[in-house]
Amino acid sequence: MNKERYPFEDIEAKWQNFWEGKEIFKTTSDKKKPKYYCLEMFPYPSGNIHMGHVRNYVIGDVVARFKRMCGYEVLHPMGWDAFGLPAENAALEKGIHPAKWTLQNIEYMKSQLKKIGLSYDWSREIATCSQDYYKWNQWLFLKFYEKGLVYKKEADVNWCEKCQTVLANEQVEDGLCWRCSSIVKSKKLEQWFFKITDYADRLLEEQKLLENWPQKVLTMQINWIGKSFGTEIDFRVEDSGEIIKVFTTRADTIFGATYVVLAPEYPLVEKFIKDSQDKDKINEFIAQHKIRGEMENIEKEGIFTGHYAINPVNNEKVPIWVANYVLMEYGTGAIMSVPAHDQRDFEFAIKYELPRRLVIQSKEETLSEDTMKEAFEDEGILVNSAQFDNMSSKEAIEAISLWMEKEGIGRRTINYRLKDWLVSRQRYWGTPIPIIYCSNCGKVPVLYKDLPIRLPEDVDIQKGQTLADILDFVNTNCPNCGNKAKRETDTMDTFVDSSWYFARYLSPKEENNPVALNEANYWLPVDQYIGGIEHAILHLLYARFFTKVMADLGLMEVKEPFKNLLTQGMVIKDGAKMSKSKGNVVDPNDIITKYGADTVRIFILFASPPEKDLEWSDQGVEGAWKFLNRVYRIVRQYAEKIRKIQMTDDRRQSIEDKKLHAFTHKTIKRVTEDIEQEFHFNTAIAAIMELVNEIYKYKFRDDEDSLLVLKEVLETVILLLSPMAPHLAEELWQVLGKKSSIFDNPWPRYDKEAIKEEEIIIPIQVNGKLRGRILTPVDCKEDEIKNLALKEVEDKIRDKQVKKVILVPKKLVNIVVG
Repeated sequence: MNKERYPFEDIEAKWQNFWEGKEIFKTTSDKKKPKYYCLEMFPYPSGNIHMGHVRNYVIGDVVARFKRMCGYEVLHPMGWDAFGLPAENAALEKGIHPAKWTLQNIEYMKSQLKKIGLSYDWSREIATCSQDYYKWNQWLFLKFYEKGLVYKKEADVNWCEKCQTVLANEQVEDGLCWRCSSIVKSKKLEQWFFKITDYADRLLEEQKLLENWPQKVLTMQINWIGKSFGTEIDFRVEDSGEIIKVFTTRADTIFGATYVVLAPEYPLVEKFIKDSQDKDKINEFIAQHKIRGEMENIEKEGIFTGHYAINPVNNEKVPIWVANYVLMEYGTGAIMSVPAHDQRDFEFAIKYELPRRLVIQSKEETLSEDTMKEAFEDEGILVNSAQFDNMSSKEAIEAISLWMEKEGIGRRTINYRLKDWLVSRQRYWGTPIPIIYCSNCGKVPVLYKDLPIRLPEDVDIQKGQTLADILDFVNTNCPNCGNKAKRETDTMDTFVDSSWYFARYLSPKEENNPVALNEANYWLPVDQYIGGIEHAILHLLYARFFTKVMADLGLMEVKEPFKNLLTQGMVIKDGAKMSKSKGNVVDPNDIITKYGADTVRIFILFASPPEKDLEWSDQGVEGAWKFLNRVYRIVRQYAEKIRKIQMTDDRRQSIEDKKLHAFTHKTIKRVTEDIEQEFHFNTAIAAIMELVNEIYKYKFRDDEDSLLVLKEVLETVILLLSPMAPHLAEELWQVLGKKSSIFDNPWPRYDKEAIKEEEIIIPIQVNGKLRGRILTPVDCKEDEIKNLALKEVEDKIRDKQVKKVILVPKKLVNIVVG
C-alpha cells in the first residue's frame, strides 16, 4: 500500500475556485423540482469566524449538499447581521468608522467561509447595514405604524450623567458605565415600541404548527409569553384615592396577604417618596435597584415606603414596600405578598420580620405558621379565610374571584408576562427610524418615496457624536405642510434586522417590496433552520412575530417562518465553552492550514451529534485527517484500473464479492437514514469508516468481477462522503474519470435485494405460544424489533394488558400479557 499524502492545500483551493467559477451552488428556482430552503443563523461580522460558527455552518452545508443530490432545488444563502453596538465599540477602540470596520470584517469573514468549502449562493448575499436592506426595515416600520403596531411612550432607560448618553443593558457593568465607570441611573425617555403583545395569543396557539422544533425552545417561548389566567385585585392606598392593582393566579391566598410590594419603577413610588421622611434612603435604594432589577438569583432587598394599603377582602391595613424581586415587566409591577404560601415572599418576610399568615392547610400534615421552614405553595384546604373556610384551593379561586367581581374589588383576567418590544436605540450604527416631528402636524411618517432615510457617514464617534448632533440629518421639512421639522434620531434595535432577513434572501434585488410574493410563497417556510439555543426566545420569537404581521400585510402566506429547527450544541475545550477570556480558543484558520477544511468538517461532524455539545480534541482532529488519507490512498491505488471498467449486472461474484456488495448497500441505507432522519452525521461517518475498513480487508483478484465490485464500492464511498468532505470527494470523483461535479450526481440508492441476506426471521410468542413471525434486518435495534412484534400480533392481544416483552436476540420475541 502506498503512503501518498492527501495534498489538501492544492485540492481545496482548486475546487473552491471551480465551484465559484461555475456557480455550482447558484439557485435557479426550478419549480419542477421539490424545493428545500436550508438556512443557518447569519453571523455578526466581528472579524473572525470561530469554531462555534464553523460547526453551525458545516451542519447546514451537509444538509444542503445532501438535499441537492436527493433531487431538491436547494436555496442555501448567507449574509451579515451587520448593525449594532460592537461596531461602535470597535470604532472607539480602534479609531475607525463603524461602516469601514464592518465592511472590512465582512470581506475577511467571507473569505474564511469560502475556505471551509460552504455551498452558499453568494449571489443572494445581504448585509443589514446596506441601504438596500435597511430601506425595507423603514418600509416595514411604516407599515407596522399604519397598522397600529407601533407607538411611542415614556420608558425607563439606563443613563450615564457623565457621558450624557443612554446605555444599552450590555454597557452596564455592575451598575457602572462601561466607558467611564460612573454610576448608571435610571431615566425616563420617550421610546418606540412594537405591539408584539397584540400577537401573544397567536404566538402561543400557532406553536402547533412547529411540530419539528425542540420542545425546550417551545417551552421557553411559552414561559416568556407567560399567559396566566388569574384575578386582578384592587388595593386602595390608605388616605388616598390611589389604587394599586395586583395580579395573582392564587386568589385563594388573598386572606393571607400581609404586605404589598412594588417594583422600583412603579409609578406611585415617586409620589410616596415625596411624602416620606426617609426620602434619601428610598431614592438611593431605587436608583440602585432599577439597574439591578433584571439580574437573576439576586439577594432579595427592599425598603418600606412609609405608606399602607387596604386589603379589600378584610379591610386590613398592610405596609407597602419597594423590592428588587418585583419587576415592572411582569404583571402590573405590584404584588400582594403572601409569605406563608410563596417562597420569595417567605424569604423576604423572614429577612425583614414581616408577618406570615397561614390560609391554606395541607391535606397531608397540619401546618403552623410558627414552625414553617418554607412556604407551602401547593393546593390545600382554606383556613382563616372567612366564609371560604373549608373550601379546596381550586373551588376557592373561582368562588373568591366571583365574589370580588360582585363586590367591585377585583376581576378575573388574563395576564401576559410578554411586554411590548422596545425598539428604540440611542445609538448611531443602526437603521434610522423614519418619523419626522413637526410643530404643526406632530409625528409624521416619512413618505415611502423618500426611503431610505440614509444613515449619515460623517459622524465622529470618537467625540461622542450621535445622529442628534448631525444637523444636516436632523433638520428637514414636514412632508405634510412643508414647514421646518426635525427627524427622529433614534435607531432601531438590531433584532429588527434579523426578524425578516430570511425573506429578503428570496428576492434580494426586489425594488417594490421587501420580498417578492411569488418567491415567498414558493420558498417559505424555511425547511431547516440551524442556530444556537441562546436565540430561543428573542430572535426566534421576533421572527415569528414579523412573519405573522408580514402575512397580515399580504407580503407572504405562511404563518410560521421556520418549519424545522435544530439548535446545535456548543464547542467545548478543557471542560468550558471556547472563549478568549478562558484562553481555550482554537482558531479555525490554524487547523485548516495544518490539516485542511475537510478534516475540520469531518472532525466536527464525527465528534458529536449536532444537538449535543462538542468536546474539542486534538487527537480527534488527527484521527479525521488519517481517515481522509486512507480514503485518498485506496481510491488512488485502484483508480487507473477501475476507470476502464464499465458497470454491468452480469457478474460471477465470489462469496467475498457478494459480501462487499451487500456491505456497500447496507452502508448506503445506514448513511441515508442517519442524515435524513436525525442528522446523525457522527454515525453516518462511522458507517462509511466501517465500509472503508471492509475495502482494505477485501482480497483483490485483479479480474473484471473484482474490479466491478471495487468500482461500485469506491464510487459509493466518495458519493456518501461528498456532503461532509466535499473537496476530497470532488477530487477523487475526477480521479475516477468523472467529468461533472459530484454534486450534479444523484445520491446513491441501496438495493433491497442486495441486503436481503442481512435479514432474519424472528418468531413471535404470546405467553409462550407461537403467534406470528417478522422479517427484520440483522442489525435492527431492540426497541424496533419489539414494536414490530407487537404490531404483528396486535389483533391477538387487543383486549389484554402487555406486562412484558422479552427479546432473545436473533431468536424470538415473547410477549407476556394478562
